[in-house]
Amino acid sequence: MERNKPAKSGYQMDMIHGPLAGKILLFALPLMFSSILQLLFNAADVVVVGRYAGEAALAAVGSTSSLINLLVNLFVGFSVGTNVVIARDLGGGRTENVEAGVHTAVTVALLSGLILTALGLAMARTLLVWTASAPDVIDLATVYLRIYFCGMPVNMLYNFGAAILRAQGDTRRPLYFLAAAGVINVALNLLFVIVFQMSAAGVALATIISQAVSAVLVLGCLMRDQGPLHLDLRKLRLDKRVMVQIMRVGLPAGFQGIVFSLSNVVIQSSINSFGSTAIIAGSAASANIEGFVYVAMNAFYQTDLTFTSQNYGAGECGRVDRTLLLCQGYVVAVGLLLGCLAAAFGHPLASIYAPGKEEVISQAILRLQYICIPYCLCGVMDVMVGALRGLGHSIVPMIVSMVGACGVRLLWVATVFQLYHTPEVLYLSYPVSWTITGGVHIAFFLAVRKHAYRECPELGRSPADR
Repeated sequence: MERNKPAKSGYQMDMIHGPLAGKILLFALPLMFSSILQLLFNAADVVVVGRYAGEAALAAVGSTSSLINLLVNLFVGFSVGTNVVIARDLGGGRTENVEAGVHTAVTVALLSGLILTALGLAMARTLLVWTASAPDVIDLATVYLRIYFCGMPVNMLYNFGAAILRAQGDTRRPLYFLAAAGVINVALNLLFVIVFQMSAAGVALATIISQAVSAVLVLGCLMRDQGPLHLDLRKLRLDKRVMVQIMRVGLPAGFQGIVFSLSNVVIQSSINSFGSTAIIAGSAASANIEGFVYVAMNAFYQTDLTFTSQNYGAGECGRVDRTLLLCQGYVVAVGLLLGCLAAAFGHPLASIYAPGKEEVISQAILRLQYICIPYCLCGVMDVMVGALRGLGHSIVPMIVSMVGACGVRLLWVATVFQLYHTPEVLYLSYPVSWTITGGVHIAFFLAVRKHAYRECPELGRSPADR
């Protein structure tokens, strides 16, 4: 028996009825472009300092990304929980729960941002010392980190606000907001670095101003909403029931992100151990290029997470299976295509970050070859995690990722890398860890699928669209 299809208007998407393949792409593509624009904030920082502020400033900005991720990933994990909880309530038609979820999520965003600002200001230099930051880089990197973390409240507000909009299928408006902020970011980068000679401090300031613009736009969007996502600042509060649900999914997701970032900090420390500014700068340039491939694939993780949450909440479990298969097909295709293109065009791409510096460029190309070509394995791993979290399983994927990915990398650095102390051996730890972790996630999904679907009325029905 076919469900009555709720009226959808504006930027909403009906995820629980109709063909899936096209809707997944319509959802994922704006999300992909949004993530790329967000990544361009940091890429613009790296390009501008690389061209106009020198190699030391390039290394200073590039070497901070793993530390930034280490501190923010716990709270970004809460935004994942927000997306799952609100999407599931939207799919089940529980409007009052959605309203409580929106106001709790925005409150968490504000508190998270303030906590991160305090941590960043207090711990910036200490963290850089712990990661063996080079003496000629640490002062610039400290200034960059401290200014960057002053913008954490607006950063969190944007991330949580965008997660709320994605829960109803709206990935277009966050794209528009980031496009506006991205233009502002690039313009301010050039102004602060070239005109005012502010080096790393200038690009950090440009980033937080542009993030503030995107946060104001997304909050304004929620405040104008006439449906269940309407935000009233007078109603901001922490709802205990919603917090428990968000934490159940978001805390493991955030903790997993922290451990992943911690393993990347160890990798960054290993890169720093070579004592070569060229290797550090080359790795930073490559990491920025890799980031574009990663966020393109990560769009399908977020798509699978949202579609799974809504359909599972609505009892449409046959569509959960089909969503997973489609997202895996898309992520493999995107990962192979973009990863191979990044490796093939490594020289011109790396030249954007370090023009004329052949030693830096050669180090960037080396890393691209080892990480970008097999990058689709990372996409497969992430999409499986999206499906599991959408079904409400967040703790086991966290444990599997910690042991399978992070544990493997740390063990690799402690053993294989000590025997063969080369950048190539260090970079090889990534595809090895993706393969192991992805395989375990697939096995776990197959193991829990029947139990998760037991109470789902769609189990056993044809996955054909209704």
